[in-house]
Amino acid sequence: MTVLASFRRSSIFAFFSLLAVPFAAAQAAANDPALKPVFECTLIVDAQNGATLRRDGTCDRRVSAASTFKVPLALMGYDAGILTDAHTPRWDYKPEFNAIKRDHRPIDPTIWEKDSVVWYSQQITRKLGNERFAGYVQSFNYGNGDITGNPGKKDGLTHSWLSSSLQISPDEQAAFIRRILDRKLSVSAKAYDMTGQILPAFDAGDWKVQGKTGTGWLTNKAGAQNRTRPFGWFVGWAEKDGRKVVFARLFVNEGKSPVLMGPKVRADFLTDLPGLIKSAN
Repeated sequence: MTVLASFRRSSIFAFFSLLAVPFAAAQAAANDPALKPVFECTLIVDAQNGATLRRDGTCDRRVSAASTFKVPLALMGYDAGILTDAHTPRWDYKPEFNAIKRDHRPIDPTIWEKDSVVWYSQQITRKLGNERFAGYVQSFNYGNGDITGNPGKKDGLTHSWLSSSLQISPDEQAAFIRRILDRKLSVSAKAYDMTGQILPAFDAGDWKVQGKTGTGWLTNKAGAQNRTRPFGWFVGWAEKDGRKVVFARLFVNEGKSPVLMGPKVRADFLTDLPGLIKSAN
């Protein structure tokens, strides 16, 4: 089943109810037309030998890393000693973080990954500093490696991955996840272990899945966000009976989206995964 078919079939009202948003917002979303892709990709790769099991759509086009960047950022944080375990450090919210109301609370590494808290990411990068942050991104060979941020704002340390300069393709996402699983990055064993521990876990039939969503907007050549081109990511790995695969799914919508794109892409991929792998065998 394609992402588009799943979007058309599924109930947007039910999705908003699952997120416990107000009824009025859910009702408004239910009346919106079906989502349509500008482009999309579903990529599944054998984690051991790198064989492509499934590659549907446009998988070589880069978009913003968005919150999928919390995966490499966790590796950086643990390797640098800024993060120490699954619940340390626990940082308090400060008004200058200017976060959405949901995130006005103490956050630890596990909550950070699960709830995708932007201000916690930005505190990690501030503590890393420009030089160490740039060094990690370069050594990871992560996407286009561009951490300059928004044009003229000198905000790369805190915003480069947020619908800004740092971009990555589904092909590159899958290759990066494979390097994590093969432990081929220049980080400590603890960084690998703890990143795996805090990355959210899900079930997809009999498959055990770990992965991270991302939500954002495409940008034009001047770096401006196009709010009529929202996108959603879900990247990570899945395991069943000793077999492991890595995956990347990306969906870019035409028109403003009534749903959070990242969680929606994740929900559909978890539904689709068993069938996708079975059909690839």
